[in-house]
Amino acid sequence: MSMTRKQKRLAVIGGLGAVLALAVTLILFALRDQIVFFYSPTEIQTKAVAAGTSIRMGGLVKEGSWVRTGEVNDFVVTDGTTELTTHYNGILPDLFKEGQGVVVEGAMTTAGTFAATNVLAKHDENYMPKEVVEALKANGEWQRDGAPG
Repeated sequence: MSMTRKQKRLAVIGGLGAVLALAVTLILFALRDQIVFFYSPTEIQTKAVAAGTSIRMGGLVKEGSWVRTGEVNDFVVTDGTTELTTHYNGILPDLFKEGQGVVVEGAMTTAGTFAATNVLAKHDENYMPKEVVEALKANGEWQRDGAPG
């Protein structure tokens, strides 16, 4: 039984479509670990984010929580409801200080702390992700000058 020209063309188009779908699936599968999601400390706790998952967390640096030993920095990030101890090894940005907004990239550890690989200090809502500002405002922690209320 031989295929007509139209059937051959449809088979080729179908085959190319299947190859394209497979390629897109493989690309998305390979990139899934590279996608960085954004969470507040409360969301990290309520969603039970798995240790080692690359995420971005934002909130305020809790007053009196920053301890620096050389380039080793430990501080607490809070959204007014939940506090999360964060560890960062490196030089912090100039705008980093207690009571100010911060966005940290990294992952949760099995010990329940946050291991930051990158710290971005933010001085007002113009430079802070709106999800962070909304979470802080919802918890009564946001003021325009960055000082917690």
